[in-house]
Amino acid sequence: MASQKDIQELLRLLTTGRNKMPMMAAIGRVKALQVAGLKSIPDIANTDLPTLISAITSDEKTAKSLIAACKAQLKKPASTPLKRSSTTDHSPESKRLKATYGADTTPQTPSELEASLALPMPSTDEEAISKCHIYTNRAPLVLAFAVQLLKYTVPEQPPSSRLSLAQAVVSVNSRSKAVSLGIKERGKEEGDWGMGQPKLRVMGREVSVLKRSGYEWKEDAVKTEEVETVEEEVEEAQSSDARLKSDSQVQPPRPAPANTWTISSPITSKNSKFIARALTVSSSSELSRALSALHTNTTLSTASHNITASRLLLPSGSISETSSDDGETGGGRHLLGILQSSSLTNVLLVVSRWYGAIMLGPDRWRIMTSVSRDALSQRLRVAGVVTTEPLWGLDLESPQGLPHGQLPIHGPEGARSYILKAFPSPPPTASDTKEKKKPAARLDAEKEENLSLLLGALDLLFASWAPWISKDDLDKRAWSWYVAVRPDVQDGVQGWGEKGVVKCGEILNLRRKS
Repeated sequence: MASQKDIQELLRLLTTGRNKMPMMAAIGRVKALQVAGLKSIPDIANTDLPTLISAITSDEKTAKSLIAACKAQLKKPASTPLKRSSTTDHSPESKRLKATYGADTTPQTPSELEASLALPMPSTDEEAISKCHIYTNRAPLVLAFAVQLLKYTVPEQPPSSRLSLAQAVVSVNSRSKAVSLGIKERGKEEGDWGMGQPKLRVMGREVSVLKRSGYEWKEDAVKTEEVETVEEEVEEAQSSDARLKSDSQVQPPRPAPANTWTISSPITSKNSKFIARALTVSSSSELSRALSALHTNTTLSTASHNITASRLLLPSGSISETSSDDGETGGGRHLLGILQSSSLTNVLLVVSRWYGAIMLGPDRWRIMTSVSRDALSQRLRVAGVVTTEPLWGLDLESPQGLPHGQLPIHGPEGARSYILKAFPSPPPTASDTKEKKKPAARLDAEKEENLSLLLGALDLLFASWAPWISKDDLDKRAWSWYVAVRPDVQDGVQGWGEKGVVKCGEILNLRRKS
């Protein structure tokens, strides 16, 4: 049996370099090689050409290329890690990706765009849901969970944004898993795409987001009435529960008002402590009052430095910027740069430092940036600040070469196409010899029906908890619910991309009990 290290090395070899393969194709090839007894790079390098051609059912050129790559890898020093090719990719796939990330040249109104991205209507047939079994791998199930969860945690987001944000969650989770398994190396460039961008927490994963400036979309009147009806029912249920609740029952917390400070977790280094605060301000008078309040804050008055920066969007359309070092030379300019790089306006950022009598040098800038991003990202959770604006999920693994100033996003079209194709029924058992291969149209209809049942199960789950816990708590619990029902696969690299059965009835069992 191949060792974990052998599998990791083979996957790295196949997914990097000049002739790199998609991860799923590489996993399939590794499995085919294992069946033929070729379990490591040395095995492939020393095999004969006909054996390799037979093992991977490919042409002579591909087999020769694989043998050459394995031999070349054996000649490298053991400490030399495999690296991604820096050669610019001019393939049709690369061009397609760049087109996806670029602005859509097809004129579409928001209503037309959202209509084109519609998913099957979530089923409400609990009997059918409880009997539904789906055969899939874990990534599309994460996508389905996130898409439906966002309807409850950030209901202001249009369906296109939900698809984009959900795909970003899948990407972040897959990248983290690949690194932990050793399939992918943590490149120096990872995370740089989202530098300075606000973040949104979805299923416990932080994803970098981009505001879709000027995009306006409203749900139709029928859906709005449905939402209002549900809200009225929730208020009535909460009112009734308030009269009957025991001491052990907790009422859902109210959302934080927009004028609430968001505060970072503290970071301490060499006895110096840093904490950042961010506040939404919409006028010069609000900014002046907030700055004055800093001087009367008893907690901040003990700090060695209270560094500030603000950007205020004026009625004229221009931006007024202010900053103060408060004794930390260059600190105000550094904070202002963070706000500028994020294109944030109507915000006051404050970093307080308690000096520990030990010089930190350049490391203080890294710490100030970290606490600032923490406080700024929490503004997404404050009502009426950022989540009310449509967002895109940023793609941190996008190809290089995008137009200057253009950030790569997860296109909603790709996420929709992926989720529509991801949920067939389990394959027939070996004893069922009468089952014939399903026609494509029938298989597509089956996948769409299963998706409807899955989305319905998730809707019923989230709706049962939403009136009783905060949006943050709902988001936190969603990942544990996913873990409870996800397909069982092998541990380690062998389980990467492996499929298993998901029982929608188990999702229903996670609902809040009356």
